[in-house]
Amino acid sequence: LTNLNYLYLANNKLTLAPRFLPSTLISVDFAANYLTKIYGLTFGQKPNLRSVYLHNNKLADAGLPDHMFNGSSNVEILILSSNFLRHVPKHLPRALYKLHLKNNKLEKIPPGAFSELSNLRELYLQNNYLTDEGLDNETFWKLSSLEYLDLSSNNLSKVPAGLPRSLVLLHLEKNAIWSVGADVLTPIRNLEYLLLHSNQLRAEGIHPLAFQGLKRLHTVHLYNNALERVPSGLPRRVRTLMILHNQIAGIGRDDFATTYFLEELNLSYNRIASPHVHRDAFRKLRLLRSLDLSGNRLQTLPPGLPRNVRVLKVKRNELSALARGALAGMAQLRELYLTGNRLQHRGPPVLLGGARGWGGVPGTHSGYLWFEKKERKRNHKADFPVTEKLI
Repeated sequence: LTNLNYLYLANNKLTLAPRFLPSTLISVDFAANYLTKIYGLTFGQKPNLRSVYLHNNKLADAGLPDHMFNGSSNVEILILSSNFLRHVPKHLPRALYKLHLKNNKLEKIPPGAFSELSNLRELYLQNNYLTDEGLDNETFWKLSSLEYLDLSSNNLSKVPAGLPRSLVLLHLEKNAIWSVGADVLTPIRNLEYLLLHSNQLRAEGIHPLAFQGLKRLHTVHLYNNALERVPSGLPRRVRTLMILHNQIAGIGRDDFATTYFLEELNLSYNRIASPHVHRDAFRKLRLLRSLDLSGNRLQTLPPGLPRNVRVLKVKRNELSALARGALAGMAQLRELYLTGNRLQHRGPPVLLGGARGWGGVPGTHSGYLWFEKKERKRNHKADFPVTEKLI
């Protein structure tokens, strides 16, 4: 088979890889077998080899030769996910730009494990057993081209130091992180997406200078943590901020005073009560398009809502009435969600803006208004429009 370029043997019952394969190969797929051993010439001495797929096998460290890619220095994609590896394989090809090691048993990454991989752009390490002690300041330092790093679903308690400055997207969700230091993220000037949800973060665990200078950081996920207030020092250019499912009880006057570019803010399913929302809390959010306050303890709509909001969600709160003029000036509002509150009809509908408003709710020419559908004690037709669609 002197002209064979592509070999696909995935989803079989192989337990051992072939000892020899043609040197003309470009791509090899052994995924979803029962492989326990790879030989030196299985993938070695193949100068044209570009991609190797070995995920969903039973490979342990002993099943990989030290020089698995000797003479195959042009391999760019290596997928080793869902095996039983405890260590990063040695002597990986320098041409690698995508490396998958997720769903293994990695507990630490020794110094120098990635030192030769200056072309690596994507590194997947999620669903392992990595700890703070298993990483040091130089673990990722030589990965000068790395843009995507996934460390989610490990055992980290803090954001690792020494992360590559080239990172654009950083996954740290589903760890046990309680601390974000002052200088661990600030060198990553290209960072755009930071995912820290489903950790153990409290507001005091995030240093006020943690996001300083990150001018490209536009998406931050902090949901499902233990935040009791909005953290200080939020990224100045953040556009999407997800801090739902926390323990936030109120919103202070200056919590969002520097996030001028915010377009989407999700504060749903916290403990926010109406008396603890400052009337000027949203004054700087002139670009905000979507605000979600669902699942809180609001008895009235907060004052000073941003006038340019297009989507406002206040579902599943404790609203019993809407004060006349509560949404005055919100001419851009297109979608208003009020399902799951305690609203009752207390008078004739008011015609506002060309659409039927209710209880002082202004209408729009092309908007959507969702109320909760409730069964009345008396069997008569509902006094206001209802919908089966509860979003």
